[in-house]
Amino acid sequence: MNICIFCSAAQVDKKYITAARSLARIIAENGHTLVWGGSDRGLMHEVAESAQLAQGRIIGVSMEQLKASAYPNADEMYFAKSLAERKEIMLEKSDVIVTIVGGTGTVDEFTDLLERRRYGQHNKRLIVLNTDNFFAGLKMQYDRMKRDGFLSRLPRPLEDLVTFVDTPEMVMDVIEQPYEEIPLEQLAYSGEAV
Repeated sequence: MNICIFCSAAQVDKKYITAARSLARIIAENGHTLVWGGSDRGLMHEVAESAQLAQGRIIGVSMEQLKASAYPNADEMYFAKSLAERKEIMLEKSDVIVTIVGGTGTVDEFTDLLERRRYGQHNKRLIVLNTDNFFAGLKMQYDRMKRDGFLSRLPRPLEDLVTFVDTPEMVMDVIEQPYEEIPLEQLAYSGEAV
């Protein structure tokens, strides 16, 4: 299975590095391939290196304008012309999407794929690794959107579309659970009242 990790290229606190490394190692040790943003910096470097140290395969998807900071030893490396194309390639190359800590780019990637899943444009499992409760604010915002009626027209409950977990081990537990692919026509939001 190809497991995508959305994460930051920033240098961050050790607790985030430890969780990112652990997740990448677990992915590799379970025989899966890591797909990631292709950078040789920050958490992106950490996940790539950790997966390779555990004898895993890695597929990088960077952008032309970031070529100078691309990870040098990926098994496969792709360079997109735009952020939109980069997300498209990462989605195409992945079976599962895992979002870990990151900034606006990471949140954009996750939110874009969540919205696209809502519209029935893909059927891939979305998991958020909530290290040190990093995504508490995002979860709170989704709860508020739901409570105030902004998610009432979702064809499926938000909980069917994304899973929040607290540890790298829990990510793999979710991935290893049977996955009922929701027929895309049941996901597709048509604009009609649901």
